[in-house]
Amino acid sequence: MTTRLNALMGACAVCALAAPGFAETITVATVNNGDMVRMQGLTDDFNAKHPDIEVEWVTLEENVLRQRVTTDVATKGGQYDVMTIGTYEVPIWGKQGWLVPLDDLPAEYDVDDILPAIRGGLTVDGSLYAAPFYGESSMVMYRKDLMEEAGMEMPEDPTWDFIGEAAAAMTDKDAGIYGICLRGKAGWGENMAFLTAMSNSMGARWFDMEWNPQFDSPEWNETLTTYLDLMNNYGPPGSSSNGFNENLALFQTGKCGMWIDAT
Repeated sequence: MTTRLNALMGACAVCALAAPGFAETITVATVNNGDMVRMQGLTDDFNAKHPDIEVEWVTLEENVLRQRVTTDVATKGGQYDVMTIGTYEVPIWGKQGWLVPLDDLPAEYDVDDILPAIRGGLTVDGSLYAAPFYGESSMVMYRKDLMEEAGMEMPEDPTWDFIGEAAAAMTDKDAGIYGICLRGKAGWGENMAFLTAMSNSMGARWFDMEWNPQFDSPEWNETLTTYLDLMNNYGPPGSSSNGFNENLALFQTGKCGMWIDAT
């Protein structure tokens, strides 16, 4: 088994799949969300076309996946042949030589059909290092029934002030209904991915153009203050343990009025 990986990208900012050249058994490490479950549904089709290759799936929670695959690829452990990673990892790993460029894709794979922003995030020195399974952006999702009961109407371009007002109006703690669900679980792929998007919307940046940290800026203060106010006043109990799957369950069962997360 080779220790350098090909990548197939496809999640939060886009996740990616990475794989070696040849193997009798391919071990795939992926995150435990609905899209990756759908990807596993393609196994039978793959087996029919490649009966000499066995596919083994390792499905992990977001933070665990990132830790394990990063350790595996950095140490050249070779535990996983294929893995879902994102646009954060691909350019770094590609430049380090940990991934193999996808220069031998079949003719029917139309690289030019990939959205430019996604393709650019997966390209190093002109070579594509990951093939997208899906791409994401941030979105405000809301329950129409709870919004209407609260006498509110979602505008086409909601502001954070409106989000706060709507969250307050929809919160009914006695009934177990909370105005908003946001990622509180610690980790880059959990609350930090959301906070980065939120901070961008408020004009905050991690660094300036000279790489000086900007976390003491007014914009970051506003970001974190707004985040904590929403979570503490209108979020469900135990929010610090909630990630994508937990908030999805709350939203689907009508316990959460709004949910801001990846599309």
